[in-house]
Amino acid sequence: MTKIISIHSYRGGTGKSNTTANLAATAALLGKRVALVDTDIQSPGINVLFGLKDDQIKRTLNDYLWGRCEIKDAAYDVSHVLQGAAGKEGGSIHLIPSSMKSDDIAKVLSEGYDVELLQEGLYQLNDLLNLDYLFIDTHPGINEETLLSVGISDTLIIILRPDQQDYLGTAVVIEVAENLEVPQMLLVVNKVLPDFDLKALRQKVEETYNKPVAGIMPLSTEMIRLGSQGLFSLQHPNHELTAEYKEIVSHI
Repeated sequence: MTKIISIHSYRGGTGKSNTTANLAATAALLGKRVALVDTDIQSPGINVLFGLKDDQIKRTLNDYLWGRCEIKDAAYDVSHVLQGAAGKEGGSIHLIPSSMKSDDIAKVLSEGYDVELLQEGLYQLNDLLNLDYLFIDTHPGINEETLLSVGISDTLIIILRPDQQDYLGTAVVIEVAENLEVPQMLLVVNKVLPDFDLKALRQKVEETYNKPVAGIMPLSTEMIRLGSQGLFSLQHPNHELTAEYKEIVSHI
């Protein structure tokens, strides 16, 4: 049975998309059949991390939502990114990107789309690809599509930074998710400076929200240098940040 995992943050800039992509790759290296859907259609781009270029993308999630194609036509097998990485056999990744064309983004902003059709497409993916995990990269904040993604999730991973605005916003997200009765919620603290007391930070966050912290991610100069040109966990398999990705996946 497919497990649906939404990765969300109250604000942008938390590293949500990078985290989602690396968690998907980490799960695939465990031999799991994984799909990743970029539902951040107002500010998409997770396809860049997988090296999927615009001229390779014929159909997107936008096309499906606007009735131009079936959801399977917007699913791209990007399992080639796993080649050369140490892992179990049988793992795969399919990516459903959103359009990065300015006209398509403008259309979404002005006209919206059928949110119920999105839910239908996600369930179809589960059946078509026989998935173990479906990861959903959500749009930051609280809106209709976010509520849908959170509401159908088995696990909600909330990304936050050690920042007062993030702390306050995370409380809002947790309250919404509790009202939607999400079965499992995990917190991930990202972009943590090296001089932080990690044990004290974990304790503070867990006591504040009464939710488990699945990972504390260090602010990494290697991640900054990478600049979204690939998946960090595959290029730096022995890095402490990669170890945290593995720890998060172990919780789900």
